[in-house]
Amino acid sequence: MLDLVNLIKRRSPETGPIGEQVRTGASGVVLSVAEHFGQGDNIFGEQAMLKRKAIIGILLLTSILTAAAFADELEDNWGNFLHYTKIGRLDLAKGYAQAVLDAEPDPVVILGFAQDNPQAMVLLRKAAENEYDPQLAELSNKILEIIEQGKFARRTESATIAEEIRRLSSTARGRLEAVKRLKNAGEYAIPFMVDAMADSTRREELPNIVWALPQIGRDAIRPMVVALQSEDAAVRAEIVKALGEIGYPQSLGYLKYIVENDSSAEIRDMAAKSIEQIDPAVLSVPAAELLYRLAENYYYHVESLAPAEDAEFGNVWFWDEQGRRLVRQEVDREYFYELMSMRSCEWALRADAGYGRAIGLWIAAFFKAESTGLAMPEYFGEGHASASVYATTAGPEYLHQALARAIKDKNAYVALHTIEALEKNAGEKSLMYRLELEQPLLAALSFDDKAVRYSAAIAIAGAGPKEPFAESRIVVQSLADALRESAETSVAEGQWSGQLADSYALRAATVMLKLAVERNAVINLADAETALIDATKDSRVQIKVLAAQVLAYLYSPAAQRAIAAMALSDENPQEIRIAAFASLASSAKVNGNLLGDEQVDAIYEIVGSQEAEASLRSAAAGAYGALNLPSQKVKDLILDQAKS
Repeated sequence: MLDLVNLIKRRSPETGPIGEQVRTGASGVVLSVAEHFGQGDNIFGEQAMLKRKAIIGILLLTSILTAAAFADELEDNWGNFLHYTKIGRLDLAKGYAQAVLDAEPDPVVILGFAQDNPQAMVLLRKAAENEYDPQLAELSNKILEIIEQGKFARRTESATIAEEIRRLSSTARGRLEAVKRLKNAGEYAIPFMVDAMADSTRREELPNIVWALPQIGRDAIRPMVVALQSEDAAVRAEIVKALGEIGYPQSLGYLKYIVENDSSAEIRDMAAKSIEQIDPAVLSVPAAELLYRLAENYYYHVESLAPAEDAEFGNVWFWDEQGRRLVRQEVDREYFYELMSMRSCEWALRADAGYGRAIGLWIAAFFKAESTGLAMPEYFGEGHASASVYATTAGPEYLHQALARAIKDKNAYVALHTIEALEKNAGEKSLMYRLELEQPLLAALSFDDKAVRYSAAIAIAGAGPKEPFAESRIVVQSLADALRESAETSVAEGQWSGQLADSYALRAATVMLKLAVERNAVINLADAETALIDATKDSRVQIKVLAAQVLAYLYSPAAQRAIAAMALSDENPQEIRIAAFASLASSAKVNGNLLGDEQVDAIYEIVGSQEAEASLRSAAAGAYGALNLPSQKVKDLILDQAKS
């Protein structure tokens, strides 16, 4: 009934909704259904019933003719597009190509047109690569995309797959045709085949399905290894045998998992034999190691693991324990490999909970997936924690593994976010962790990306190292460079936002103050003196104040005089001058007086001035007293206020 309603509502480009007035017939006569049959007939009579049936018949016939006309027009446009492309009349070819696209055709129909004409794809591809006519190239590429959609739709259609599985048990010729089409369906055929294998009412089909299963080929492996979780031992056994016959190494880890864990001795033996068929050398390798190797291959986008090319997504397969069947989740191709790397790491940890390398790779893969900027897939579930949460929880050992990988791969995103996690949860010993012959965090100090360098330096400095290390001067230099970052420099370089620049400058200044207060003997902040002095002239209040506070701990006339200049400058707001006088007092207490007479006299003028604000005079007096000046200066201060 709904189909009929939709048919009646369907619009024809020329006639309007079917069931409304049909104004232009083949003879040009203007008619309406009501006018033809009369409006006064008794609708309850037999004659009316016949008329109603006639109306429906006309409507159906009209829709069929309209659809046929539409199909003919589409095929004509398609043929004309190819014809004019072939003879070089590209202006006309583009018009017909646009007409094909404007019709929003069924991709399977266009695929059929292409397959009926052997030269069609050759012409299309040449047109799509036409450098001299970008418009034709664009239109041709869009049509090629529709053809790819048609290929995908045809090979993944559920009813067709189910029919082909049943056809395996028909004639010898039907069997060969069916397996050919199932192979074309690839991974999409496997859920139906597994369901059929587990169906007790279809036991007579089992030998033919088992015969066809390995012939699906490499595309079948991803769902098949997931289906090894089936409780049906017979199904597991047949999948194990099929994986051996398919012969690709990506199934080795899962087969070894069966060898190590399956409850059936017979299936364990079958899995071992399948491994021997693929690569006998790995029989002695633990499942966790094999699954970890697979995870690395996914992480590095090994071509043999690629998802099907005719779709914009990849499939991640799961075993539905309640439904006892395979289910899939479509995920964006952009992070398909990373998600599969994470899945493989999870299986490695199932095989061996102590296999720590899988944790480091899982963290790196998660960060790499997040770097795409895409929302995480639906199967993560609502409230799933971010990669940073897992990284911070994981601890320094695994973070160093992820960091070492990121540095080797020159992956700034993974390196930066791993370091940020290390900064939160690592102390000196764990930050200086040695992974084989390298110390990843120290290596990050030389990374190409400055955000990685700055973050590494801030993390090391924040841990307050006590043991000397060769890279300590690089840490100071990176802190100084970060301190110089500002919105102005970022705009000039065209790299960072001003907010990010301010963040790094502030973090660098804060950690430098921490080092200064703790009197850290390993990281010598004197090497950052120039940057700190420049920062006292910065436009950002926090940076100015922090820089002066750090300079207070440096034994240097230039450092103390820079603080004094900041305190004495009329261009600075009063609160900054007061903060600078406080830092000057601290410097004087730590280092004594390193000022010249001119600055001392200027401070004296503020202290003795009756026009200066009381709070500023008080701050200046504190600094003046801390300088512990000779008695002559103090005598002058006293006598200047004395009454005769």
